[in-house]
Amino acid sequence: MREAEIRRLLAANLLCALSVVLATVVPAFFLDGFSVLGTHLTWLCVCSVCVATFNIILHLVLKPNQSPKRRSFAHKISRFLKCCIYFFMSCILFHAIIVLYGAPLIELVTETFLFAVLLSTFTTLRCLCLLGPNIQAWIRVFSKNGAMSIWESSLQITSMCSILGAWFGAFPIPLDWDRPWQVWPISCSLGATFGYMAGLIIAPLWIHWNRKQLTYKSR
Repeated sequence: MREAEIRRLLAANLLCALSVVLATVVPAFFLDGFSVLGTHLTWLCVCSVCVATFNIILHLVLKPNQSPKRRSFAHKISRFLKCCIYFFMSCILFHAIIVLYGAPLIELVTETFLFAVLLSTFTTLRCLCLLGPNIQAWIRVFSKNGAMSIWESSLQITSMCSILGAWFGAFPIPLDWDRPWQVWPISCSLGATFGYMAGLIIAPLWIHWNRKQLTYKSR
């Protein structure tokens, strides 16, 4: 496994983590009263857009999983439309799962859906960028020993860390602490964000430390 490829992955992941920082800091210079807690819905929108933009640009520049076949323009348009549909379906699916786990069904629908969009941005969007709208490839990557590259291993780690972060973020909500960050879905979205950023940093380090044991075989 080449060290240059791991450094490339680390640089890309650090830029993705930087997008979260920029989404938190930069809008405060342009929007009065902007803050993660005070204007959380606005932050959810800005963070989702910023992270999505960085991921798409990095994918187009680095092309970590580029197919050797040349695709027609019509195929690219079809692929793009499928990706948009898959992303929207992912948002709906995450929204339904979050409601099943106890989120309000009717009240705070906007908050729940924007949280679902954030989770989809941290997980599904990265799958679409790397694997495209290919459900079989998604199943392969998230199965045991299914990754075929360090990029797919990183995708596994960041996706799981994001979901676990959101899950752990729900624990403080029912506690009677009366803190502003306990309002739905602030603690969950912050947990998902910290999990996502932690996964971005952990993934290349874990791959570097275990590079001698990792063997990627074409399937």
